[in-house]
Amino acid sequence: MSRIPKSDHAIHPQHVNPAAIRIVKRLRDSGFEAYIVGGAVRDLILGGQPKDFDVATNAKPEEIKGLFRRYRIIGSRFQIEHVRDGREVIEVTTYRGPHDSEDSLKNASKRSDKGLLLRDNVYGTLEQDAARRDLTINALYYDPLDETVLDQIDGGRDISARLIRVIGDPVKRYQEDPVRMLRVVRFAAKLQFDIEADTEAGIGKCAALLTEIPPARLFDEFLKLFMAGYGKPTLLLLLEHGLLHCLCPEAASLIASEPQYRTLVTSAMANTDQRVKDDRPVTPAFLLAALLWPALQARGNALAQQGEPPLQAVHSAGQQVIAETCLHMAIPRRFSFPVREIWELQPRLERKQPKKIKDLLANRRFRAAYDLLLLRAESGEPLEGIGEFWDQQQQKHPELVGTAPPRPDDRPPRRRRPRRNRNP
Repeated sequence: MSRIPKSDHAIHPQHVNPAAIRIVKRLRDSGFEAYIVGGAVRDLILGGQPKDFDVATNAKPEEIKGLFRRYRIIGSRFQIEHVRDGREVIEVTTYRGPHDSEDSLKNASKRSDKGLLLRDNVYGTLEQDAARRDLTINALYYDPLDETVLDQIDGGRDISARLIRVIGDPVKRYQEDPVRMLRVVRFAAKLQFDIEADTEAGIGKCAALLTEIPPARLFDEFLKLFMAGYGKPTLLLLLEHGLLHCLCPEAASLIASEPQYRTLVTSAMANTDQRVKDDRPVTPAFLLAALLWPALQARGNALAQQGEPPLQAVHSAGQQVIAETCLHMAIPRRFSFPVREIWELQPRLERKQPKKIKDLLANRRFRAAYDLLLLRAESGEPLEGIGEFWDQQQQKHPELVGTAPPRPDDRPPRRRRPRRNRNP
């Protein structure tokens, strides 16, 4: 274990969350070890200002509970303690230990037949905790009291080398939790780091294991991958390593093989990245509509060739694509309905029917559908003049754009009162 003095790292105390410092101090004053750990330390060293701060300690959950009134345990697979300090919520975790320890024999740890960790609440020492973390750059421990950094496994060296490296045997670590492959790609794209050779080779061997991950968890990962401002480089890395196929197989195959679709989707990602940088709102619905458009268009064209009317073909294809995607990545209805509306507006916008212009402009999905229409034209689809036509209509009727009230499907469900039992 090496300790990096404050003179040798770039962390400035003013950039450290005061709530995290207070929690560390409270744990230390009670006789426990405690450090700020993980991505916050990495980002502070790189000169960033992280939003989330985590604390690691040797205090057990019941001991943490005795020190903090505003506290709750979340998670079953990995138990995490949320400690509230004012308006701040800090994640506090007990040091993790190896799976072959005595605790792991007492149902604290459980694996599937394929090595996937189903439960992991084995406690250990700081050294063991560092070895259990996923990436070397995330295994750094900051002591806010003396302003030093504990570096167990050369995470500082990999930060200096701008390298993403999995701790331990990559194949074994991916088998424990296949989502680590997505994290490797996400951090490589976010930090613009290279992926270490063995870490990269393991992805090719284990990519199929992502099918073992629950679809709801993969949708959460989708949001982390594409909604944080670096979606375009993330998409390109996912395609390079064959991981996009685990999220949306049909669309991924078309994006990988057809330059037109790759242009459309990468442009959509780039536009969203710019909106994030400009602090403008972004929605998963538009990204999903663009990402899955290749699959929608392929199925819609097939149905149209079978004689189905264009509008009905898009409607039916949309149902099929969403249903198929949800087998891999569970898209909530609050996003899947807008996605289908964006798709179903495409043939209506292409028609340019004079009597429908005002209704289409007022549609609350018009702006998203119009943006997708422009991306389709830019990617090479034969949509001559359609973008200019709708530009003119928006200039002519600016007061109408997106003014229609939400559809019933967009509103949150009403809470029903429980029925009274009228029988005595």
